[in-house]
Amino acid sequence: MKNESDIPLDPKPWQVLDRRYVLDRQPYMTLREDTVLLPNGARIEDYFVFEYPDWVMTLAVTKAGEFVLIRQYRHGIGAVHYELAAGVAEKAFSPLENAQRELLEETGFGGGEWQLWIQASANPATHTNTSHIFLATGVERLDLQQLESTEEITVRVLPALEVLRILRAGEVFQALHSAALWRYFAEFGLP
Repeated sequence: MKNESDIPLDPKPWQVLDRRYVLDRQPYMTLREDTVLLPNGARIEDYFVFEYPDWVMTLAVTKAGEFVLIRQYRHGIGAVHYELAAGVAEKAFSPLENAQRELLEETGFGGGEWQLWIQASANPATHTNTSHIFLATGVERLDLQQLESTEEITVRVLPALEVLRILRAGEVFQALHSAALWRYFAEFGLP
């Protein structure tokens, strides 16, 4: 058994020596360049940090036990994959209200029982925001999609076996979305 004195201490925060903003495109992204001093004396002159607003995502499951997923083109990787309904969290509303709005707008589905499923960061080394992922069970179609002019989204309502197949095939490419789905199968069992 180790003594408490044998347990290493957690790393210490870095000291910010200088901070400047390189790009400001609020509310979507701000790029910051920091000059930092590490506890060991090392210095990083140009450490870039993305200041994003929080994001919300919903793992939606219908009353029949089917998953409500979307397909959307993502320009960064130049491809279409399966995703959860998601979006930027507006500060005037709670993460839950934002997630409920995004699900309804992107899929037309809503209602059901909601719970916070996962809170995570896409990359805590360079991102300042938190992703709030909700599990909504017993959802049903309430309306038509209400997409913004910059959105082209198709909705797919899929049985658990098909969702598991697309997960295994890497067709859910967004890491936080696949994490939420894998957690679902880990907690509720594979079909």
